[in-house]
Amino acid sequence: MRILVTGGAGFIGSHLCESLLEEKHEVICLDNLFSSSKENIHHLMNWRGFEFLRHDVIRPLFVEVDRIFNLACPASPVHYQFNPVKTVKTNVMGTLNMLGLAKRVRARVLQASTSEVYGDPEVHPQSEEYWGSVNPIGLRSCYDEGKRVAETLMMDYHRQNGVDVRIARIFNTYGPRMSVNDGRVVSNFVVQAIKGEPMTVYGDGSQTRSFCFVSDLVAGLNLLMDSEGLARPVNLGNAEEIRIVNVAELIKELLGSPSEIRFKPLPDDDPARRRPDTALARKALGWEPSVPLREGLQRTIEYFDQVLSSSDSVQ
Repeated sequence: MRILVTGGAGFIGSHLCESLLEEKHEVICLDNLFSSSKENIHHLMNWRGFEFLRHDVIRPLFVEVDRIFNLACPASPVHYQFNPVKTVKTNVMGTLNMLGLAKRVRARVLQASTSEVYGDPEVHPQSEEYWGSVNPIGLRSCYDEGKRVAETLMMDYHRQNGVDVRIARIFNTYGPRMSVNDGRVVSNFVVQAIKGEPMTVYGDGSQTRSFCFVSDLVAGLNLLMDSEGLARPVNLGNAEEIRIVNVAELIKELLGSPSEIRFKPLPDDDPARRRPDTALARKALGWEPSVPLREGLQRTIEYFDQVLSSSDSVQ
């Protein structure tokens, strides 16, 4: 098939493009490179069937494709809060443009949503039936509410226009090709520990997350796209819950780093607990993560060690 991946030069998008090419699909990788890097797809440039298109999804696009993965949007607080209006426009106008394209060419479209639609949840673990607890005017709302509107648009286009849609609610994902400066938990801890700098834990570190390695997440996205009749949100993430301070301690142990763990005030609206109920993904897709956290972190550490070594040698 001919497949469009928006946000294809990003962390998850680049891995998705690679997996689709390995399955012999033609891939159009679309990205405006706002929070991503061409380095993530450099190794794909000479692959047969791969095309890179520098384009912003808030502008209409006219291409002939069979499927669309809409991953375009900065996903870390550092990036999506840098230009919150742009983040909202990407989620709303970008999703509208991709749905309009899907309607015109009769393509199936998958929206990369997020666990942030649950906000600071009052239900634990979070199942797809839970509507969430989101601050609509907070610093994170450009992303949280933007993704919620994107889901609304997906379902309205499905009901009103018969567009074949899929919605993936993605929980914390980590692995190679994360940005060094994206401000996310795993990348922050790994970079700080490699450099021997203090490892920054916000709050007392008792807040929890559930971390899914990128290869597992990409497998889930492909299974969801290939599924039939599943036009509704589906959680994709690891159901194993861990405290943030324990993640820092594990990374410190794996690196043998002398870094101290330093505590700072918790940002506004930071969720206290986050763990997906993945029963639907297991039942409907036969999917569940297989990479243990320790193994995934080791592979992530190796990647960042190489990236930081290369940047040091250039300097």
